[in-house]
Amino acid sequence: MPSAHAVRKAVVLLSGGLDSATALAVARAEGFATYALSLDYGQRHRAELDAAAKVAKALGAAEHKVVQVSLDRLGGSALTDQIDVPKGRDVAEMAKGIPVTYVPARNTVFLSIALAYAEAIGAGDIYIGANVLDYSGYPDCRPEYLEAFERMAALATKAGVEGQPIRIHAPLIRMTKAEIIKKGMELGVDYGLTRSCYDPDPEGRACGRCDSCLLRKKGFAEAGVPDPTAYAAG
Repeated sequence: MPSAHAVRKAVVLLSGGLDSATALAVARAEGFATYALSLDYGQRHRAELDAAAKVAKALGAAEHKVVQVSLDRLGGSALTDQIDVPKGRDVAEMAKGIPVTYVPARNTVFLSIALAYAEAIGAGDIYIGANVLDYSGYPDCRPEYLEAFERMAALATKAGVEGQPIRIHAPLIRMTKAEIIKKGMELGVDYGLTRSCYDPDPEGRACGRCDSCLLRKKGFAEAGVPDPTAYAAG
């Protein structure tokens, strides 16, 4: 039996973006030893993987693993295939339907790998930076999806069968981008280390016009916090 004072471990899915960095900070603030997990899935915006490493170090993750899973071989998304990333859309346009930046079943793949990692290291908790307010079109960011995955995980794992089901936490699920930024600032997140752009230039600078960049800009403006993002000229 683990001692009453055993360190609680949590796996945190860390893309290197604003939301996942905040989720990592929340997990740390809630008393967990954090094990950051990033996925190299063939994404076009690979600058986020370098950002994830910097964020994991800055926020004191006990470990940071990068696992390769080649979703680009399947295609079907502007993030992994030769499909144009939408630019210059307003919030109303972003809210219509499921955007082409949706990666088929991505969060199911990511959470499954996080589940395996959690079981392997004896972690009872997984944190994900999913959010329904900014990305209402993504079916795998909804609370009902995350609840269903948690139920599945209880059935699919040794930990679950033995009465210690792994819990899925989405602390940002109903927060606006501005609220997320304010929370992160309180918890010491350096957002200058994060990358959110779907279509960065060869130097890794944000395009400033994709949905992710526009929502990020809007969040900083509404939070009254200076935006530390390096944007490409033009």
